[in-house]
Order: sequence, then C-alpha cells, then structure tokens
Amino acid sequence: VQLVVSGGDLVPVGGSLRLSCAATGGIFSILNWGWFRQAPGKQREVVATINNLGSVNYADSVEGRFTISRDNAKNTVYLQMNRLYPEDTGAYYCNTPLQILQWGQGTQVTVSS
Repeated sequence: VQLVVSGGDLVPVGGSLRLSCAATGGIFSILNWGWFRQAPGKQREVVATINNLGSVNYADSVEGRFTISRDNAKNTVYLQMNRLYPEDTGAYYCNTPLQILQWGQGTQVTVSS
C-alpha cells in the first residue's frame, strides 16, 4: 500500500484546510485509518482515527475543530481542519492507527499568527 497525502498549505489563524490521503495497491476499505502530525522538534502524534465502520476518535487538542472521514470508493481518507491555531503547524501523515504501513511523504500545514 502506498500513501499519497495532499492538501497542506500556509493559512492564517482561524483558517481551514482539507487534507487527503489516497491509498493505492491495498485493501483500503477493511482497514482502520488515522491522521498523524509531527510538529518541529516533537514526536509524531495521532490526531484522529476512523475505523472500518466509520466510528471516529479525536485527540483532545483537535476535538470539535477537525473531522476525519473516508471514502472507500475512492480509497481516500480526509481530514477537514477548521479554526486552525499556530500549534496545529506540522507535517501531517496518514497511516493505520497501529502504523503498520510505510509512511508516505506527508504534507506541511503552517498556521501563521
């Protein structure tokens, strides 16, 4: 399975972005998926997960602002990010929650104050 992440950008505080993660060559629909981010100088952390039945979970820091979703027909998982803060800045990646797949290149999100 290859993971191609897109949608990162430079946005002002309070702005919105939608990230996409397209998975190729695998069994997308039966896997659980997660979005992760890594801020400069910090460890990678999970921000949202969605299982194969559509149940979702969020990190406290993004609850109410981020929405994870999936489209099994397109083999794609999304992360809608609203009301962005400078602390949301980082490289964003997708993977299964257990991180069993090879990491893709990620996409950079920069929130300017």
